[in-house]
Amino acid sequence: MSQIVVRDLTKTFKIASRQAGLWNAVRGLVRREYTLIKALDGVSFEVGEGEVVGYLGPNGAGKSTTVKILSGILLPDGGMCKVMGRIPWQERIDHVREIGVVFGQRSQLWWDLPVIDSFELIRDIYRLPALDYGKTLEELVDTLKLADLLEIPVRQLSLGQRMRCELTASLLHRPKLLFLDEPTIGLDAVSKLVVRDFIRRLNKEHGTTILLTTHDMDDVEALCSRVMIIGKGKILVEGKLKDIRQQVARERRLVVELGKEYSREYISGQVFRAELVDIEGSQAHFNFDPAKTTPAKLLAEISERLDVRDVLIENPPIDEVISRLYGELEI
Repeated sequence: MSQIVVRDLTKTFKIASRQAGLWNAVRGLVRREYTLIKALDGVSFEVGEGEVVGYLGPNGAGKSTTVKILSGILLPDGGMCKVMGRIPWQERIDHVREIGVVFGQRSQLWWDLPVIDSFELIRDIYRLPALDYGKTLEELVDTLKLADLLEIPVRQLSLGQRMRCELTASLLHRPKLLFLDEPTIGLDAVSKLVVRDFIRRLNKEHGTTILLTTHDMDDVEALCSRVMIIGKGKILVEGKLKDIRQQVARERRLVVELGKEYSREYISGQVFRAELVDIEGSQAHFNFDPAKTTPAKLLAEISERLDVRDVLIENPPIDEVISRLYGELEI
């Protein structure tokens, strides 16, 4: 059963524009010039109940615009959109009771208040029963390790601490659907792992449907069962990440730990069954096509000509795959 159904969604923004300089600024007061930006141009997709779907694309592709329409913040110019059977911008009060939204670059917490005060204000806004609120808050505080943060004003939190509190605020009313727009932006490695693990558990234990927009491909690979790639206001690619990887990059990655350092030119002149793509200290990274050579033959060639200490065979990093796909799609 689909919780989100989108058909031919369109949205255009009118942006005031002018050239640099004082005279142009004065002229702009009298006669405004505008540029039309088509953020969404016939977007269609569905998200099923309990799915974790990645919504990917470069900056300006229309990801955040889509999330704002789905959450009832923006009105589209045309098309159809239903979330859990409702039209978001027409039934906003009932709609927001069942969704949660986290914008990585915007806060829903009160900046100068202690974190717990923001949580209690959200409790009152949603009119949550005291028993349900207390149970949910206790679970979230324990899971996201917030006990030491509750009495601290939001403005004094680090980015990682604030994002954990933002997640808690968006989940106090137990939404069935969660929109995450860049939830790990700017976080350190430890904070990212905490947030990813929490999102994974939320989906597995509570069946929460999640639409994730992000530029962090590690988030996508760790969490998403399916991805949609938007560019130029349209959905260009949709499917499972492994299928997209196979479609875009058939080659595998061989990482070789060398016993001594060699120049790029020397290694390239010694290895012919694979392409040298990177050197990091004593590590050499090769791409090879399994249809043209086997790992055994490639390792035999490298071991015969270079001092090899260790090897690792893996898929190319997902960042490279998506970047290559953006290039092929010209977005």
